[in-house]
Amino acid sequence: MEQCGFELRLRDIGKDRLYADEVEKLIGNRDYRAFLNARNEIYRKKNMKENPPSRSEAIKMIAAEPNLIRRPIIIAGDKIILGFDQEAIDDL
Repeated sequence: MEQCGFELRLRDIGKDRLYADEVEKLIGNRDYRAFLNARNEIYRKKNMKENPPSRSEAIKMIAAEPNLIRRPIIIAGDKIILGFDQEAIDDL
């Protein structure tokens, strides 16, 4: 990304966790379920694919368990890319 001229600001959310209000702002009007990491153990144990938590519950869970959010998260203006999506990254 830097080689393409993007300025990067990195945040290790494992060490510097997102607060619930930050998660809320990040999700905005988007479908919160897209932010949930289907590979996460909590996601699988709670069968969130079939029984997703409410938006407010999901936000609290993501704030408490940073591995529950899909990563990387790339924010470029009003666009957000979740997970490794080479095609979406190339489109930036």
